[in-house]
Amino acid sequence: MDNTKILVTAASTPVGRSIVEQLVSIGVPVRALTRDPQQADLLAGAEVVAGDLNDPASLAAAVEDMDGVFVLAMGAGVPELIEAAKNAGVKRVVFQSTAEIDDDADQQPNDVAVVHHGIEQAIIGSGMQWTFLRLDINSADALQWAFDVPGQLAVGDVVRGPYADAAGSPIHPADLAAIAVVALTQDGHSGQRYHVTGPQSLTHREQIELIGKTHGRELRYEQSDPAAARAEIAPHAPADLLFATWEAHLDKAAPVTDAIERVTGRTPRSMREWAEAHPA
Repeated sequence: MDNTKILVTAASTPVGRSIVEQLVSIGVPVRALTRDPQQADLLAGAEVVAGDLNDPASLAAAVEDMDGVFVLAMGAGVPELIEAAKNAGVKRVVFQSTAEIDDDADQQPNDVAVVHHGIEQAIIGSGMQWTFLRLDINSADALQWAFDVPGQLAVGDVVRGPYADAAGSPIHPADLAAIAVVALTQDGHSGQRYHVTGPQSLTHREQIELIGKTHGRELRYEQSDPAAARAEIAPHAPADLLFATWEAHLDKAAPVTDAIERVTGRTPRSMREWAEAHPA
C-alpha cells in the first residue's frame, strides 16, 4: 500500500510499541493512540495522540485520514472504533485475536473466545479488509504478566508459580509486531486468520532457567499450590482459561506454528533473544 497511514491502538504496550517502531523504521506514517501521550515515550517519528478504547468519543478523530488500523481488544469501545474506522474510509484492519476461537462451534468455548469472536464478526461485517492474528494464550507471555516474573526476579533468584512442567510457546513481542506490520502494509493477507505462536515449546521451569543462563544467574522455578495461585491471579487475569491451558500441557508440548516465518520471511526470535532484551 503506497502512502499508507497506520493507526496503532494500545501503542504503549510491548506489541503496540514495537509496531510503531517498525513502521517508523520503514518510513510508514504512523499515529500512535495511547491514554497518556506525555508518559508514552514513543519514537519522535510517530504522531502520538490521546485516546482510550473505553472512551468511544475519543476514537473518531484518531481514525481520520488513516488507511489501516491495528486493534487490540483492550476496552469496551472496540465496536465503536470499528464503526468509526469504517465511516472514516479505513481500508484495512489487523486485529490481535485469540486462538481460543472455534470457527465451527455454535457457542464459543470460553469468555475470552466470546469477546474476540464478537470483535472478529464486527470487523468482517464492516466490509473493511481484515487479517486476524490468533495468538495462543500460552504463547502470550502469560507467565510473565500473570505472575510478574520481572518483579519476582528483581528481588531474588526464585520465581514462584503453579505447574513447573506446563509447556508454553512464548512469542517475542517484536515478532507479533512484525507479522502485524506485514499485514498492515502489504497485499495478500486480507481474509487470513493466522495462528501465531513462538518458535519453541518450553516448560515454565525451562523458561526461567533459560532466562537465568542468559544473564549468568542461578534461577529456579518453585512450584506453588495451584489453588492458591488461582485465587491470587483471578481478579487480574483469565484464571480459568490459563489454568486449563497449563493443565492440558503438563505432559505434552505447546503448539508451535510457522506463521511468523511464513508471513514475515524471517526466523522467529528465540526465548534467549527475549531474555537478552530484558536485562531486568
